[in-house]
Amino acid sequence: MKETPKVFESEYRFCLILWEHEPIKSAELVKLCEEQLGWKPTTTYTVIKRLSDRGVVQNENTIVTSLISQEEVQAAEINELLEKKFEGSLPAFIATFAKHQKISEDEIDEVQKMIDRYRREAGDE
Repeated sequence: MKETPKVFESEYRFCLILWEHEPIKSAELVKLCEEQLGWKPTTTYTVIKRLSDRGVVQNENTIVTSLISQEEVQAAEINELLEKKFEGSLPAFIATFAKHQKISEDEIDEVQKMIDRYRREAGDE
């Protein structure tokens, strides 16, 4: 499995706009970033170039598309957080999260369904 390139916070906000509108002409993306992020055109073009160099986006014939999905970026961030702050322990992360967040009954039920589904799928292997 290839490693997902790091996407920093301001780049992630840019990617949210891209994911919503792709494929998109770079000039249109510049306008959206100006409206939604308050960026100057040079900032947007710099971010496109930086992310393109890292393999996150592609800019071909002024059409910008993502090479990495939002889910892949989120998963990479979570993995980094788990490694850095919780020594890779998912139970330690969940215990800390649950202790400091209000979790609804619906959310607990949804997480339990995910765990049950994961157990079934792991059992099928």
